[in-house]
Amino acid sequence: MAAPKKNKYAKGNKGGRPSNYRQEFCEQVFKLCLLGATDMEIANFFDVCEDTINRWKKDHKEFYVSIKRGKIEADANVASSLYKKATGFEIDAVKIFNDQGVPLIVPFKEYYPPDTAAANIWLKNRRGRIKPDEGQKWSDKQEIGFTDGQGKDVMTVTIVQPKDDD
Repeated sequence: MAAPKKNKYAKGNKGGRPSNYRQEFCEQVFKLCLLGATDMEIANFFDVCEDTINRWKKDHKEFYVSIKRGKIEADANVASSLYKKATGFEIDAVKIFNDQGVPLIVPFKEYYPPDTAAANIWLKNRRGRIKPDEGQKWSDKQEIGFTDGQGKDVMTVTIVQPKDDD
């Protein structure tokens, strides 16, 4: 029931329960997104429903920015790692030997060769969504269009290639 119109205590009161949102949630949600948390997982962490998270995103710009920043950084880290795995990489490593009771530390470069599965994922994501007229060589789904003599589209056929069961 709404407060009477001339109630001086109800002025500016939008009604409803006060928000549980706090400023420190921005740093927490950023870290959750760096770990790959979904909006549902964020809601579970804060013990609220997903609609509340969506409302906080609308009402608190800094909260929304923290989520976007965390998700973009996490995606960039994964993309960088996938690229390295797809192309091969080297890391500095050490081997430790026992030389008559004295530890002998020998530095070396450890090489990880390119991984074809990672390269395939990279190419499907980077080259699989290009325009059909440029060719979708790396997509699992190919669309082929057929036209009549006047250049009008007659039909489009979608070919889905089966997944490799390696």
